[in-house]
Amino acid sequence: MESYTLIGPFTQLLTMKGLPIKGALKDKQLDIISNGGIVFRNGIIEQVGVFSDLSAQFLGKQVELMLISGDAVCLPAFIDCHTHIAFGGSRANDFALRNAGSSYLEIANAGGGIWSTVQQTRALSQEQLKEVIVERANELLEQGIATVEVKSGYGLSVAEELKMLRAIREANDATEVDLIATCLAAHTLPKDFEGSAADYLDLMANEVLPILISEKLSNRIDAFIEQSAFSSENIQSYFAKAKELGFDLTVHADQFTTSGSAVAVQFEARSADHLEVSGEAEIEALAKSDVIPVALPGASLGLGCPFTPARKLLDAGASLAIASDWNPGSAPMGKLLTQASVLATFEKLSNAEVLAGITFRAAAALGLSDRGRIQKGYLADFIVFATPTYQDITYLQGALQPTQLWKKGTSIIQQA
Repeated sequence: MESYTLIGPFTQLLTMKGLPIKGALKDKQLDIISNGGIVFRNGIIEQVGVFSDLSAQFLGKQVELMLISGDAVCLPAFIDCHTHIAFGGSRANDFALRNAGSSYLEIANAGGGIWSTVQQTRALSQEQLKEVIVERANELLEQGIATVEVKSGYGLSVAEELKMLRAIREANDATEVDLIATCLAAHTLPKDFEGSAADYLDLMANEVLPILISEKLSNRIDAFIEQSAFSSENIQSYFAKAKELGFDLTVHADQFTTSGSAVAVQFEARSADHLEVSGEAEIEALAKSDVIPVALPGASLGLGCPFTPARKLLDAGASLAIASDWNPGSAPMGKLLTQASVLATFEKLSNAEVLAGITFRAAAALGLSDRGRIQKGYLADFIVFATPTYQDITYLQGALQPTQLWKKGTSIIQQA
């Protein structure tokens, strides 16, 4: 049996314990332990409390002591629950065209947009794609992010979608980050497909979904419901098939037009992501459901469009996760903490709401109940910031980066 590890004392230990999945949060609700400590074994948290109390309690037991000196704030490792980091090439020209006045649809119709990335991603071998995923995942790890959702969706054929998902699985074995694969074969109708949207979705349902199960490539299915992609009507049979096969669902919803969030509610999806144009009816429906709304402020910054109505969602009683949407087209920044801090400024989010949105609420969007909080039975995934107060984390808008990251009880990052 492995020995216990006791780490601390932390100036402030934010456990996120006791906070609800849904609804608005005040900073006074945060469980903050002064001079806190964490005991873990075999990658799982055993106990949390005041460091001196834990030291006395475990006196005489086989314990490895890890002392923290100086100011240190500890909180759960971050979770980025929506990314597209499996891609090839660049869309810098798209960004320039948007800033010069072209619309998203105009750029797509002119050969840019998603189809441009599809062509560049198809040109990569599975090994090359794995390597770029690992490189980006490791960048996120340096930002304190220990769990990252990664979508396919730039293959858009049976062979290329499977190539992407196999590359994601291989990348997961080559990085310390937990990569959660999502099949986004329903990203947009590929220009080289001869048939209707319904024909394409039938092909993906009949040929891709069974292989995802047999090769254990993904248990999550996503779809982009929008004018440039798939309608709320033609996605019905695809989602019904996926649900029947036992997949979790998530939806790119209400980014430019509404209807996607209604589909998410209808099919009891794990999450509805984007929601920039969600109105009162959509907000009310989401609040009454168990669907996790996911704000993607990087897309708003990249496209110059409104932010997800995060404040209204929370005040209505909905949950709120926040993710980076890191992709080459609309959200090339890939800086989760900066994006979340900017969203907080515009949407008037409390620190508790921001931190919940990138920890345990983001975990809920991925269907994960073993991370996102520092408490007994959870994974020993936590990060440390060299600062006397947790308020600095959002105040400095990403300029303050973690100095330590522990993944399943193993020290991955240690910076002076």
